[in-house]
Amino acid sequence: MELRLLRYFLTVAKEQSFTKAAEQLHITQPTLSRQMAAFEEDLGITLFIRNGKKISLTDEGILLKRRALEILNLEERTLEELKGKEEVVESTITIGCGEFAAVETLAKICKTYKEKYPLVQIVLHTATADAVYEMMNKGLVDIALFMEPVDTEGLDYIRITDCDHWCVGMRPDDPLAEKEFIKKEDLIGKPLILPERMNVQSELANWFGKDFSKLQIAFTSNLGTNAGVMAANGLGYPISIEGAAKYWREDILVQRRISPEIKTSTVIAWRRNIPYSLAVRKMIEEINAFQA
Repeated sequence: MELRLLRYFLTVAKEQSFTKAAEQLHITQPTLSRQMAAFEEDLGITLFIRNGKKISLTDEGILLKRRALEILNLEERTLEELKGKEEVVESTITIGCGEFAAVETLAKICKTYKEKYPLVQIVLHTATADAVYEMMNKGLVDIALFMEPVDTEGLDYIRITDCDHWCVGMRPDDPLAEKEFIKKEDLIGKPLILPERMNVQSELANWFGKDFSKLQIAFTSNLGTNAGVMAANGLGYPISIEGAAKYWREDILVQRRISPEIKTSTVIAWRRNIPYSLAVRKMIEEINAFQA
């Protein structure tokens, strides 16, 4: 599978037109159409739904688009890593994370790092732990922040302990907002918004004990921001770590810690025994120096 053809394919998918894609690629439209038809024949699948001048992707085409982006991204990163052997540190680092309080620690590390290596671009990718973990295993994420519990086998990491508290979010005019702490009996019968990750739900199940089966779970959410939007519209009470929600305007959403309290730690991790670019190696040094 030629990388050139993958680039052609992605351009057609983006432009949804062979004519516009050919203009972008500086080739003729008949040449591009023939190459894509031959590409489909070689793969033995149909990638495009041709409806007049409008082009859309088949299910197989959507899958190939996803994989082609990963392949080309990996190619670009490999070239950057090879160039990174030069003395000048000029590259890209991708950091995957959720919406954690520990991102504030990451920001401090990045500030020191950027003062030393201003030419390095840092890409922040916000996603669930499962998605970030998968991207890390594919080499698409260099460094990741994971809220515990997390499987650290095959990873090197530092731990930021007790950096997040579990809270309940609500509108400021909600009666629960008058409480200093939220107890489990306050939440029975209320529509709740729980984290999507099952191992995180297990933490809450332990906190609720036998009452967990009585909960009214209105939503689950993989990240806290959209859960906060639901809460701001009176649709439920998100139970989550403080994370980024503490930056919300308090006239829209407030948080109250649960009691008995649950605190959680976060790890900043990278894959063990992997050849990294110079820029990533310098970032790992900065992370370890921060720990010290």
